[in-house]
Amino acid sequence: MAYQGVNGTASPPWLNKGDNAWQMVAATLVGMQSMPGLVILYGSIVKKKWAVNSAFMALYAFAAVLICWVTWGYKMSFGNQLLPLWGKAGPALDQYYLVGQAAIPAEPATALFPMATMVYFQFVFAAITLILLAGSVLGRMNIKAWMVFVPLWLTFSYTVGAFSLWGGGFLFQWGVIDYSGGYVIHVSAGIAGFTAAYWVGPRLKQDRERFPPNNVLLMLAGAGLLWLGWAGFNGGDPFAANIDSSMAVLNTNICAAASLLVWTCLDVIFFGKPSVIGAVQGMITGLVCITPAAGVVQGWAAIIMGVLSGSIPWFTMMVLHKKSKLLQMVDDTLGVFHTHAVAGVLGGALTGLFAEPVLCDLYLSSPGTKGAFYGGSGGKQFLKQLVGAGFIIGWNVVATSIILLVIRFVIPLRMPDEQLLIGDDAVHGEEAYALWGDGEKYDISKHGWSDDTTGHGDVTGQGARSIIELGKPARGATIEL
Repeated sequence: MAYQGVNGTASPPWLNKGDNAWQMVAATLVGMQSMPGLVILYGSIVKKKWAVNSAFMALYAFAAVLICWVTWGYKMSFGNQLLPLWGKAGPALDQYYLVGQAAIPAEPATALFPMATMVYFQFVFAAITLILLAGSVLGRMNIKAWMVFVPLWLTFSYTVGAFSLWGGGFLFQWGVIDYSGGYVIHVSAGIAGFTAAYWVGPRLKQDRERFPPNNVLLMLAGAGLLWLGWAGFNGGDPFAANIDSSMAVLNTNICAAASLLVWTCLDVIFFGKPSVIGAVQGMITGLVCITPAAGVVQGWAAIIMGVLSGSIPWFTMMVLHKKSKLLQMVDDTLGVFHTHAVAGVLGGALTGLFAEPVLCDLYLSSPGTKGAFYGGSGGKQFLKQLVGAGFIIGWNVVATSIILLVIRFVIPLRMPDEQLLIGDDAVHGEEAYALWGDGEKYDISKHGWSDDTTGHGDVTGQGARSIIELGKPARGATIEL
């Protein structure tokens, strides 16, 4: 039966319908970043033979995290304290009541919507963290090991960062600012992904040397969902449809645009041509960089952050990576270390510089917080931000390593070479496209070519008819491509 208010009405007196509506919209936008955004982006940015597996890793994580989240993960992140960095586990299924102050200690005013809204809103952040992490191990991680890794990493890594910074833990109490997940989500995903890539091992040599996207236009569609979905990512964190939310959405788009343009210009200057993949990387680093600061900085600071997020991660990826033996040794498939760990730490540090006092008072429960740019005690905030990043980095290296080493005793972390050579067809018995390449044989008897010239019954249409007219291969023959 639906919840009935104190007077028998469907809406209790504490419910702010506008805030609740925006919060559910924001949660849906963030969810769409993962499903279908990153599912599409991953499935199209990888080599054709890994399209299905890469998309499925994201799809599986989204579903698995939700069940773990409502069963025990939410309370470990936002419940009663068990340790200064961890909450007590428990189910979050009785969701009709008002979100209490204790559930969102970073918010100075009580959120006027039901607990169900908050649980779902926080779930989509947890889910996208695992999916971003997956970008480091695409193209070789054993899917069975991934299925076990997802709930374990959520439990022993993500919930620690979330409680420490958002749920009232020691970093929150100390005053470290992470507006919307620069540390909890992006630094965690980047560092844990890099660590996982080390333990899982590299792709095949030929895949590392040549790993072209199978569909650049579809990749852009996924990237577009990611960018526009970030309005909910950063705009939903004030837990109200207020001024701070509007500032966060505008700053998010400013920083992303500036970062994309700077990254593209650097590609043109140093490589002679703009890269579409590079533009997407620049977009992502801008979105990541502004995330810890989105609602506590002014627009001019968002532009500066965009310039820096489009240049510093570009340098670490395009220059430093090629000179570092450690970075070369670890096969981070999509460069998640650069786009999320580097950009996330950069954004957190810049938050310590540019956090504006009035905006901090609107969002944070501790008055007087400000960045070093505004003088006074602002220098301490910059140091706090660095310490917060250090904790998230250290915890994720250790926790991720332990989890993977435990899994390795039971399930191999890396697929066997026989599967790596074939890809999706060997792992799932499915392929992304009814196309052929990479030495595969196209069997006419299996793929429905007609031996007449009308093209009727031929799913490949005019293109196939043209080939038949050129060679008239016999039914059942194979063509090597």
